[in-house]
Amino acid sequence: MGGYDTPLPLGLNCLFSGFDFRDWLLANDPALSRLRMALRVTLSVILSFGALLAIHTLLVPLPLASYGLGIVLSIEGGVAVRDKGGARQLVTRLLGCAASLVVVVIAAGLEGHRYVSDAAFLLIIFLAASARVIGPRGHAIGMFAFMSYFLGAYFQPPIAQLPLVAIGPVVSSLIAHAVRSVVLPDDWRRDLLRSLESVSGRINQILFKIAALAADGHVSDKDRQELNQLEERLKDVVLMAESFIPRPPSGVLDPGTEPAGELAIRLFDAHLAAEGAIMLCAQKLPPFDIVHHVIEGRVVRPSASPDENHDEEATQALVRLGKAQAELIETIGEGRKSGFAEIAAVADIPTVAAKPDFSLNNPLMRAALQITLAAAIAMTLGLALSRERWFWAVLASFLVFTNTNSRGDTAMKALQRSIGTLFGIGIGLVLATVLSGHLAPSLVITSLSIFLAFYFLQTSYATMTFFVSIALCLVYGMIGSLTLDLLLLRVEETALGAAIGTVVAFVVFPARTRGALDVVLGKWFAALDALLKAAAGGEPRNALIRLSQTLDAAYKDLATTARPLGSSWSVVTRPGHIRQTLAIFLAATYWARVMAKNRDASIKDAEAQDLIAASLARVASAAERRSECFFVHRKVPISTTRHHSPIGQSQASKGWRHGLDMIGSTLDRLYPDA
Repeated sequence: MGGYDTPLPLGLNCLFSGFDFRDWLLANDPALSRLRMALRVTLSVILSFGALLAIHTLLVPLPLASYGLGIVLSIEGGVAVRDKGGARQLVTRLLGCAASLVVVVIAAGLEGHRYVSDAAFLLIIFLAASARVIGPRGHAIGMFAFMSYFLGAYFQPPIAQLPLVAIGPVVSSLIAHAVRSVVLPDDWRRDLLRSLESVSGRINQILFKIAALAADGHVSDKDRQELNQLEERLKDVVLMAESFIPRPPSGVLDPGTEPAGELAIRLFDAHLAAEGAIMLCAQKLPPFDIVHHVIEGRVVRPSASPDENHDEEATQALVRLGKAQAELIETIGEGRKSGFAEIAAVADIPTVAAKPDFSLNNPLMRAALQITLAAAIAMTLGLALSRERWFWAVLASFLVFTNTNSRGDTAMKALQRSIGTLFGIGIGLVLATVLSGHLAPSLVITSLSIFLAFYFLQTSYATMTFFVSIALCLVYGMIGSLTLDLLLLRVEETALGAAIGTVVAFVVFPARTRGALDVVLGKWFAALDALLKAAAGGEPRNALIRLSQTLDAAYKDLATTARPLGSSWSVVTRPGHIRQTLAIFLAATYWARVMAKNRDASIKDAEAQDLIAASLARVASAAERRSECFFVHRKVPISTTRHHSPIGQSQASKGWRHGLDMIGSTLDRLYPDA
């Protein structure tokens, strides 16, 4: 790993070279995926607007609806299209563009028939929401259709202008695809390598912080808080790195047979080792020379006469962290040379789409009914506020269900949207007033607002809404439509739609999302319980392996069942608690396999029976709480000493005892408050 004088990884620069923008950017966006997505959206909007303006000036005047559709669909093209591969993305964009043109024609044709038009809008909303069942392509096409009908009803273009209106969606789709595939293309190898380097850098941050504390010989509450923050940042980037690992057609990583699964476990193990080192070193520091040796990559041997002022278990934790770091650096080196060739083979396997489930057993279909009902109520009450701007209430009621897994999530999303809109309009009104008559500065700040909105989309929905509202105020100012009454009406309609969405989420099909999870979790815990009892009874290795395979199958069912909870409308989402929880179950499944494959004759001794009994107790305790673990926010390292096997037992650390020990410490992660 090198000494203190060697160049440090990117994530460590800020500790020793001062805080600057580059350090901040890499700390908050290690793979630069948020930056790339925000640049894509902003560049697509600017180029689409420029192309439409050129057509308007040089060829034929375009109606306002063409600009509106072009700009909004540029955004959706950068946000909603999530297919893998340029060819599949192009197909999705073209289908979305076709859907856009169809619904705009319907909106224009039904404009003179108010009630029929409203019913058609609700049907479009239901179909758009239901399309999520099909997968990423269905979601993208649904969003294109919804936004296009929304804008078609808003701008009300005459039938005669529809050929000119169609130029907007076509131009924006082609430009967004060019930006995504040529200017700022996807590259999972690059993103995975960057995120792995960031994981290594953040582990170094932790090691250097512990070294500084060991040199000082004292740990304050402020130091403990800083260590916890470093662990949180490490967790975020570990989960980000895991998200860049290609999935096999099943969608579930298998650490027993697939290089991709082994890498996922290696990442998780590094995080677990760092978490244990932080927890133990915060309680009692190891000697400074031990920390220094770990940072240098030297072999650390157990002390014949441990110093009573230092903790041997903290030393063991550091040794494990050093080994995890060394393995990670080895993986990074291999990835640089081979381009992750073995993992790439998984990425090249075509994914077989599962048969869509349009029954009410699917939470996505229940959400579609919720969204449609909320939109219908918002439409009715929004008309009471304004005969012309009621669309804003429908838009808010639709979007508050985006990327939410439960009624509580929906309520929080609604509150964030309302607050973001209120403050954004307040700031936007001031900016639009100051910049009135100054076109160039207005365009620059509008572009900057769009960029910031989608840069923060991944981390804060309220912030995203705040900057979008500023951009809209500036646009209204540039086209001469900005009035205080108009902005107040937007706040009222947005708050109304958000409130309606929240009420519907609590009353109609309230998303407790636990029934199916409880069933598959029961099977997983039962499989683990059976494996542990078989180990306690001295069953032969082949029997334990068969039981571990049953546990593998139960995990795959669990991952499949939990997948709808993590489904999102938005493009980019932060690795949330659903993925965190699945990672814990994946790790426990892995360590159960390790235990089964390394079954030892000494498994019948008293110590082994005590370890198994303790693990069985943990299984029983966690099983009683069922799917509650999927809704736990894990913020604090676990206060447990069961993180590491005794130092110096390198062979045993790979055996059943270590596997059994890791099952226990992994299950402890399900409930930090236990």
